[in-house]
Amino acid sequence: MIRDKRSEYLAALVLVGPFIVIYGLLFVWPTIQMIALSFTDAPLIGPGEWVGFENYIDILNHRLFRNAAWNTVYFVVLTVVPNTLISLAIAMAVNRLKGWQQGFVMACFFLPYILPVSVVYLIWNWIIDVQYGLIQYVVRPFNGGEPMSLTRTIPFFMPTVAAVTIWWTLGFNVLLFIAGLRNISPEIYEAASLDSAGRWRQFRRITWPLVWPVTALVLTIQLIAQLKIFDQIYLFSIGGRQDPTIVMVQYIYKLAFQQNKGGEGAAAATILFAIIIILSVLQFQALRARGQK
Repeated sequence: MIRDKRSEYLAALVLVGPFIVIYGLLFVWPTIQMIALSFTDAPLIGPGEWVGFENYIDILNHRLFRNAAWNTVYFVVLTVVPNTLISLAIAMAVNRLKGWQQGFVMACFFLPYILPVSVVYLIWNWIIDVQYGLIQYVVRPFNGGEPMSLTRTIPFFMPTVAAVTIWWTLGFNVLLFIAGLRNISPEIYEAASLDSAGRWRQFRRITWPLVWPVTALVLTIQLIAQLKIFDQIYLFSIGGRQDPTIVMVQYIYKLAFQQNKGGEGAAAATILFAIIIILSVLQFQALRARGQK
């Protein structure tokens, strides 16, 4: 039995070993290096002197950091829950279709997800363009008949980018929800119909509780993704004022790559890394605990 256990451990090590090595080299070691760099005054490339927690104190007292943190939280509020609810609604509608119609509609919602962010930016930059954008036909009646640049007007910048992000990313969430809905036995709905349960009651008593694990997963994935938002914000803010709409990753980019402050950039990245881990773990555990009640 000892030999059998040793052979099992050896087989497991052979199978898991490459992943552990790659994960350690590409994630664990760079993370350790980033944390160590955050306690120095090093530039982006090159050594630096040990300064302790000075970088963290300076960043937390920096007005631009607080602005970036607020904008990131605001963007999370605009995207995470709305994206999840819209994806669930679409998945429930698509799940009622059959045959080629279901496949076609699923493909239509998923296709934007495979587009690179540069293509998404070009598409929507054309749609919201002040001179010939299609969205201006909707905006003009609410702006006294005048066109409005949604990405150059600060109050509308975040909601506009949030809407683009939801359009771009909901396809993957729809697939996850459809997979969860297909695991619900049709016999449960048939029994509920025999008990005169309407659609709303079926959703509240059957669909929502049984699809809750998928909902918790989608919410956690969206929270992590939107806390790391950068591409869309950066592209849509080109040519305009970036500081009022700056987010956390953009703030890190500004410190490290534009101002050559590698130590402060690493400190800001470490703070964001800790926030993502803490919030994602707390949210997932809270959502899972709610689903087990």
